[in-house]
Parts: sequence; C-alpha cells; structure tokens
Amino acid sequence: MNSRSLRRNGLSRAFLALAVFGLASRTLAAYTDDWARMQLVIPRGYVCHRAAGPVRIDGHLDEASWRAAPWTRPFADIEGEAKPAPKFRTRARMLWDDEYFYVAAELEEPHIWATLTNHDAVIFQDPDFEVFIDPDADSHDYYEFEMNALNTGWDLLLKKPYKDGGPALNSWEIAGLKTAVSVNGTLNNPRDRDSGWTVEIAFPWKALAEFAHRASPPNEGDQWRVNFSRVEWPIQIVDGQYRQVPDCREDNWVWSPQGIIDMHRPEKWGYVQFTRQAPGRVKFTADPSARVREVLQGIYYAQKDYQKNNQRWARTLGELGLEGKVGSGLARPPALQPTPDGFEVTAGIKLADSRLELWHIRQDAKVWSEKGSVKIGRR
Repeated sequence: MNSRSLRRNGLSRAFLALAVFGLASRTLAAYTDDWARMQLVIPRGYVCHRAAGPVRIDGHLDEASWRAAPWTRPFADIEGEAKPAPKFRTRARMLWDDEYFYVAAELEEPHIWATLTNHDAVIFQDPDFEVFIDPDADSHDYYEFEMNALNTGWDLLLKKPYKDGGPALNSWEIAGLKTAVSVNGTLNNPRDRDSGWTVEIAFPWKALAEFAHRASPPNEGDQWRVNFSRVEWPIQIVDGQYRQVPDCREDNWVWSPQGIIDMHRPEKWGYVQFTRQAPGRVKFTADPSARVREVLQGIYYAQKDYQKNNQRWARTLGELGLEGKVGSGLARPPALQPTPDGFEVTAGIKLADSRLELWHIRQDAKVWSEKGSVKIGRR
C-alpha cells in the first residue's frame, strides 16, 4: 500500500506504525462496517448547463455563463453529518460545451499557502482541490486531478479502486487540459489575512473519451459520476513561515460526502446531469438504478469480509447470511454466481417501458448493466 492509498483510506501515522509491526488489524466486519456508514449517504446531484459563450480559463469567473451556473451546496466533511461542518466554505460550479467540461471552485482561506511546483508531485501534501470523474459509473477507469494554489497539477488514471488492487497510472496525462488559479490575498505570506483562492479547469472531452466508454461530450440528460475534494492541513507560523502542525491529520471536505475517509469509493460520488437547456428549465433526475446498485454493493462488501476471514469467496447468499434478506421489491432478486476469478452478483429492475434491466457487480467492484428485451407483464 503506497502513501497515497494510506491517506485515502484514512490511516493515521499511529495506526500505520502499529500495522508495520503486525500489531493492528481490521475488525472481522471491516468492509460491511464501512458500507453501513456509506449507506447513510445520499449522493448529491447537479444539473450542468451548456456554456452560452466562450469560457476564458484565467481563474476569474466573470463570464456570463459562469454567473448563470448555479453553485453546488457548500462542501461537507467527507464522513458527512457525523462530523462538524468545515470551518471554511468551499463550493463549485460546472459548465460544458463541445470541447470541454469546465469546473470552477471557490475556496475560502485566511492563510493561502503552497509549496509544490513539479507536475505530478503528490499534490495533496499541500492544501489542494481535487476532481474525480467516472463517466460510466462502473467504478473502474476513472480519472483524478489535483491542483494547489500555485497551479501545480497531478493527473492520474485509476483502473479500479485501491481497495480492489487498482494501480494509479501516474504516466497518464490529460492532453489539452487548461487550468488557472486566482488568489484573493497574498500567497505564502503569514503577515496578512487572505480571503481565498479560485480555481478554473477545462477538461477536454477528447481526453476524457479515452476511458469514458460512452458519449463524450455527453448526450442530453446523461449523468456522469463526479466528486470534488478539498484537502486542508492544520498550520502554524514558525519563523515567519507556514508549517504543518506535526502529527495532525488533514481535513477532507467534499461536495458529495463518502461516509468514510476514502475518496476512492466511486459508488458514493455525486451525479452531474448534462443539458443544453437554459438554467432553471431542467430538474435533476434521481438515478432509477440507485436501489439495485445499493443492494449489489451491500453484497459485494459482505463478500469482501467473507473472503478476508475465510480465504475464499462465498458461493451462495446463504453463506453470507443474506439469503432472502436483500433485494425486496426488485424485479429480479439478487443471485450470486461463482466465477473463475471470484464471483458475480446479478439483480434486475423494471424500466419505464416495462423492460427488465439487469445489473451486475463482481469481486473487483466493477458495476455494469444490460437492458434486456424481455418485458415484464402485469400479474
């Protein structure tokens, strides 16, 4: 496990020290305990409107299109309502056009500092703003981008989440990416009080299309899974310089809470719904597959604990203690099938046109669907 995944999984330095000497271990129900907290979270939604004109990436959100774009709700602690609200406000806006997916954020901050200047450095070691994008919501092949107040960036591709053995491909680059920062105050100057900093990012659809596995730019009404994170480190002023407070963990403030301290749970990211309609004319549409996804995730997390404790995957829902206890109200109850690589769970929902849509999840957290031709009649 590298330093990045340790931070993302919320392991403190003290816990890490114990783990190195074999003195710490997860509880027997660690994964299902995670899921119990995550289930309490309802992902947030946002309607992303098409820009009415050119967007200049300069860190200043003064174009008419930006002024018309709604702000997200203020960011919350990554664990959600279980934790106090962040002490500084963070909020974001989104736009799109034929070339780019635009993201902007406003970060309130009385002491703006940054140190990292090398591209693809581990940016969250500074206070930063982060973007996560999973175009097809399958929890695989998703993008991450981080930047600090010096406009230093880190782009990477995750083939699958860290908990499932997913590598972070640092060599992957977002070709054509545009970024800018505007500082309302003075950077790295402890002698005054700042107001905050603004970031502006243009993600080229051409780059995002590489692993989107769907239309990029999106079609009308398409929803992509997206989340934003802000890392804030406790600081002190020593000899006229900012210094991180030793042995203190960072705060993680996010747009759509995760329920646990781990950004790499794409199943709890927010939904961004794309439209060409003018602001105010389109309402966000709740994901009709949310219920079946939740059922499949619950079984997946139970399997993770079962495998950890028994060195094999359960072959039936009965072995997991879930037979007849999950999936009530679904058009097709969940069924678990062993596979050469692990397992696959399938369940179905009824679409508006009465067709059956089957959803699947497997041992590495990949989620996908298939629309069937079978229509479900009345009984």
